[in-house]
Amino acid sequence: MSNKLFFGDCLDVMKTLPEECCDLIYLDPPFNSNSTYNLLFSSPTGDQARAQIEAFDDTWHWGAQSAREFKDIQKTAPTDVSNMLVSLVDFLGTNDITAYLTMMTNRLLEIRRLMKESASIYLHCDPSASHYLKVILDGIFGAENFRNEIVWRRNAAKGQQTTRFASNHDIILFYTKSSDYYFNTDKALSPYDLENLDEKTLSQYNKIDEDGRRYQLTSLLNPNPNRPNLTYEFLGIERVWRWTKERMEEAYSQGLVVQTKPGTVPRYKRYLDEQRGRLFDDLWTDIQPIHSKSVERLGYPTQKPIELLDRIIEVSCPEDGCILDPFCGCGTSVYSAQKNKREWMGIDITHLAVSLIERRLRDAFPDSKFETLGTPKDYESAANLAERDKYQFQWWSLSLIGAQPYKDKKKGADGGIDGQIFFDDDGIRKILVSVKGGMNVSVAMIRDLIGTIRNNKADIGIFLTLAKPTKPMIVEALNAGFYESELFPNKEFPRIQILSIEGLMNGTERAVYPDLSQGGYNFKKAQKESESLTQKTLEL
Repeated sequence: MSNKLFFGDCLDVMKTLPEECCDLIYLDPPFNSNSTYNLLFSSPTGDQARAQIEAFDDTWHWGAQSAREFKDIQKTAPTDVSNMLVSLVDFLGTNDITAYLTMMTNRLLEIRRLMKESASIYLHCDPSASHYLKVILDGIFGAENFRNEIVWRRNAAKGQQTTRFASNHDIILFYTKSSDYYFNTDKALSPYDLENLDEKTLSQYNKIDEDGRRYQLTSLLNPNPNRPNLTYEFLGIERVWRWTKERMEEAYSQGLVVQTKPGTVPRYKRYLDEQRGRLFDDLWTDIQPIHSKSVERLGYPTQKPIELLDRIIEVSCPEDGCILDPFCGCGTSVYSAQKNKREWMGIDITHLAVSLIERRLRDAFPDSKFETLGTPKDYESAANLAERDKYQFQWWSLSLIGAQPYKDKKKGADGGIDGQIFFDDDGIRKILVSVKGGMNVSVAMIRDLIGTIRNNKADIGIFLTLAKPTKPMIVEALNAGFYESELFPNKEFPRIQILSIEGLMNGTERAVYPDLSQGGYNFKKAQKESESLTQKTLEL
């Protein structure tokens, strides 16, 4: 199974995958923030509000799709799961929360099919839905396979709450498919910081030897009183010991067995610096959220820290295992999987997220190998996308030339601007992009773009078209002249560039402009990992 990035509804994509192909599922499905999620892009002018676009609306509503999926669950789901969901809908009514629970039930049933018997699932959510989701998970995976409700403190309390306590944590529900699941205890440990020990550890390891090493004295007695082969006298004390007499004498000669005074029971000297660490509990306060200056911050509103996914993957996915994230957003889970040399599959329903993940992985892992599925691969599939969803088509088209989407296309007039590119030509310059997915294009559109460039004080305009441009359009673009660069005086950069989707896809056309920043003004680049990772490619 090779690394794969899918565009599409995760339910549809997962139905195409083989049974028991995944060792770990991590998902962070969006729910009920009461606002739309805006994906913020870099802007060298500091004008962030004009460089953002609505990535998705996370408010779920009961409608045709949720009603249809509710009926499907009643017909096809196991009886216990169906009865449970019906009871929840009867109790709560048909509303946003039951729409969300219905859609999640359908997808969690499909996820269970994809999980190996040794697999785990970590469902990341906030407290507004966690209690309902736990009921759903109990029904699908069995209450006996519930392992933990992990509380991750995502940030310090904000402001002064006057009517309630501040909310500052997320919930991660950890379930397994069976009792025989993979769990790497060696990776579930927090190493002791010898320079910054907590009070409990200091009280436990409260002795210090002549070399300054901290230790505690622990029992050498065997909890099983019926062990004749381990019953003997040592230092005048007869007991049932944990060790054989030979091992006891060897440890004593090394100074590791201590009798504090004659007649007392010998004890073992356990050094703190020889311990592996403390097992993590279900309260995770040591992983910091992504702050505004973090090098890993990409501007995605729900982005989780890589360290959080590293912990989950290292503990619950074997080294030859495969991870699936059906709501992969900006791709932190697949990034961590690539970093930790696991195979992965990621799914997202927006081209905006898919193109962001592609860019993030290629920036951080230049040698990484993965396949993107569900995005247009030829002219016919591009035309099909344009017909089905013009916004997804626009976002996908802009990704072909590395352009940012411009504002929120769903919220009103934009002056014909669909995207923009910032470039550095001895100063910050700007390109405006217009995307046309229809088959009727005309010279008037080129004239409109010329006027838009003039009005917005841009330097270059790019017209992306699915249809073949007409001859008058080409002539009008040529008549607009060239952008002159002092740094590249011998090169020509057309002020108006008409690029066809087909030409961009087959590599015969490309946008041309001078840029000392090498695209650095348009998307925040993921930091390159120090070690190049090449994933083995297997056939699915």
